[in-house]
Amino acid sequence: MKILKYPFWCLWKIWFYVLVVSLILLLLPILLVLTAKARWYRSLYWVVRHLWATPILYGMGFWPKLKKACTIPDDEHSYMLIANHYSMMDIMLMLYVSKRPFVFVGKKELSKLPLFGYFYRRAAIMVDRKSSQSRKEVYRQAMERIAAGLSICIFPEGGVPDDESIVLDSFKDGAFRIAIECQIPIVPMLFYDTKKRFPFRFFAGCMGEMRVEVLPLVATEGKTLADKDALREAMHAIMLQKLTAALDETRTSQ
Repeated sequence: MKILKYPFWCLWKIWFYVLVVSLILLLLPILLVLTAKARWYRSLYWVVRHLWATPILYGMGFWPKLKKACTIPDDEHSYMLIANHYSMMDIMLMLYVSKRPFVFVGKKELSKLPLFGYFYRRAAIMVDRKSSQSRKEVYRQAMERIAAGLSICIFPEGGVPDDESIVLDSFKDGAFRIAIECQIPIVPMLFYDTKKRFPFRFFAGCMGEMRVEVLPLVATEGKTLADKDALREAMHAIMLQKLTAALDETRTSQ
């Protein structure tokens, strides 16, 4: 019966790209104005969060469910937001979850995408992971944004693993180095359903709930770069344990 799903998957995935591009075109005059000046970034963030990311989530048949045990602080402080990375939908989900404006640090390759890439270059911090100079530039730009009162978002796995059996890939240093150097708290988040709902494979996915859990803030005040590795591994262990437990619970209930 799986063969009957293929026409649905084709239409549904095509609809995703139509939705993404259509919303950008609809918002084009506003986006062109708000990306012209760095000081207008907060207004740009509001538009992207409410008028682009949220309509895409609901338009694809997803409904986010945020666990209320902890929430991302909505104040004037800067934070380092991190989460597991399974899907293109992680970008929209992160924007939906955080009221607090943040700037993505993401791979340079996305800047080559038609239309989306133009605004990505102007709003995000791009990194070429093959270039040590690019990584140094990321730190400089991130510190500038933090000094301006913005938060930073990094998916510390550095990309989506090709092997979908990997629950949580190893973490890169960048998020933890920046958080320590700028002495800002880390806000770890778990996206439980994006791999199941919208994986990178074309013929896969389904509509449904998108669960998000915001874990307690992790302070970096007083830490030095000598603590970076221990902090990175501790965060990876906590997030992996929770993701694995949720996966085991899902398998048991089926």
